[in-house]
Amino acid sequence: MERISDIDFATLFAGKRFQPSPLAWEDQVLYFLLLDRFSDDKEDGYKGNDGELVSGGHTPPYNQAIDNGNAVAASSDAAAWREAGGKWCGGNLQGLTSKIGYLKRMGVTALWLSPIFKQVSFQPTYHGYGIQDFLSVDPHFGTMADLREMVQTAHDNGIYVILDIILNHSGNVFSYAVENGEPPWRGGTYPVAGFNDMHGAPSLPFQNYLQNPLPVGRDDAIWPEEFQNPACFTQKGRIRSWDYDPEFREGDFFDLKDVNHGYGNADNYSPSQALINLCEVYKFWIANTDIDGYRIDTVKHMDIGATRFFVSAIKEFAQTIGKENFFLVGEITGGRERAFKTMDATGLDAALGIDDVQLKLEGLIKGETNPEEYFNLFRNSLLVRKESHVWFKNKVVTMLNDHDQVCKGENKARFCATGDGDKLALCALALNAMTLGIPCIYYGTEQRFDGQGNGNGADRYIRESMFGGSFGAFRSKDRHFFNENGELFRELAEILRLRDKKIVLRRGRQYLREISGDGVNFGLPRTMGGRMLSLVAWSRILDKSEMLLAINTGPDNARKAWVLVDAGLHPAGSRFKCVYSTNHADEGALVLSVQRKGAVGDIAAIELEVPAAGFVVLE
Repeated sequence: MERISDIDFATLFAGKRFQPSPLAWEDQVLYFLLLDRFSDDKEDGYKGNDGELVSGGHTPPYNQAIDNGNAVAASSDAAAWREAGGKWCGGNLQGLTSKIGYLKRMGVTALWLSPIFKQVSFQPTYHGYGIQDFLSVDPHFGTMADLREMVQTAHDNGIYVILDIILNHSGNVFSYAVENGEPPWRGGTYPVAGFNDMHGAPSLPFQNYLQNPLPVGRDDAIWPEEFQNPACFTQKGRIRSWDYDPEFREGDFFDLKDVNHGYGNADNYSPSQALINLCEVYKFWIANTDIDGYRIDTVKHMDIGATRFFVSAIKEFAQTIGKENFFLVGEITGGRERAFKTMDATGLDAALGIDDVQLKLEGLIKGETNPEEYFNLFRNSLLVRKESHVWFKNKVVTMLNDHDQVCKGENKARFCATGDGDKLALCALALNAMTLGIPCIYYGTEQRFDGQGNGNGADRYIRESMFGGSFGAFRSKDRHFFNENGELFRELAEILRLRDKKIVLRRGRQYLREISGDGVNFGLPRTMGGRMLSLVAWSRILDKSEMLLAINTGPDNARKAWVLVDAGLHPAGSRFKCVYSTNHADEGALVLSVQRKGAVGDIAAIELEVPAAGFVVLE
């Protein structure tokens, strides 16, 4: 499709019944993957969507005993492995479609897919954030028909699809007429040498091609044609100060070219034609593929008014086709307060918890930070200026790992890379799944990917290939990781089944519980000597139902403690039943609550034991 004006929504709507939105997004479990790094549809010996073993591919399953490090035995091999991580690796839509059953059996109910749009041809933007054609699927990934088939297969298996999109910028579609090519933002515009051709040379005049047509190939400049106009771009050079306003809103994101959205404050915003056209573009993808939501990239770098305009346009369009709860989640870096204010001002449904949430979650599990630091992230009453607790259970998407790890600076590595992360991975996933927020699993976490490379903090090392290829996880190649028999995958699947079964675990209030060694003196667990080896317990309460959950941050020994529960709900002699434990022999066991006088009234407590690096759930 060459022009936005060519979109025929009437034809796209004809005879189509669109997938309704879920009632509540906090009921869902998301899974985020980079399409280029997930599956190339050439694996052998994995379970298909029907649960049957698939054979005939050329990539066998990974065997830790013999395959760990098989790509880095020699220095030349290690260099080739590292280089492969910065290029296209070969994952595609057909491969993802063939692994929908893998996700379903894990307990995933919503898929967050990295951008699938056609990328600039002269750069290896395998991640999908360098768009050259906003109306086409990148041929590395497949075709529009492949995308529609993937979405339909996901829907048939009870999985919603959220597509990652970009409004803030395009790919590197033009070059500045300056010596170093990418000048810094200084507040004014720079001269432009020309639109880039398919080889990256600025050989095409920087002009409005709708008014002054010239032959432009589909790999040249930018598409659709409406964006082949200098007025679509701010042309102010790259951002250097990521927190200086207006620089972070007007500047280019590295060599990705900033789109001119318009001007004005949030209440009186004048959208540019480029922003209006982007709204039509992303309506097209909803109508054409039946997706269920968008994750919007780099929201911090957009005007509040521009984001509000887009959110309103997409929400209204989605309602016309029966998607009453179309999900819009923003990547809003810069802290919790900025995220809340942006959501409040724009109408976004949720924000990614990629700032404090990841660091505090990992720190809690590894015993490096006090548990209340993580749990207090969900107590937003001060932000909304109310006296009582306000729990934003559906306003933040929580994750353990992700593909950027902005919060870690140059020390990027997955959870399992350091400390006792390998032993504590189940605790971390359980805490993520069973506390407030919309939980999201970053691909490979369920297989204990560690994201280790050569220690220079490059993004590529946290973007390993699930299908192996030339850049597999654990410094391997040519081995896939779709293993459903591993202990972590199996336990996670059981935990997510329990979450799906119990509404209190999805929508209930949340309270970090005090613990005691003697049943008399209670307090919150805290770090001692730089490390906290402790039982950490919390309750989820909905109406008159309470479920008690606990992890053990000690990787080597079981731990026992008395834990407070709600005295009003549990008189003396009440019984709790263990409905999940990493020591499955404990499941079904009954635990009595003991009630006694406390310093401020009656208290109720139960004595609880949690296995080493374990997790338990009682009701």
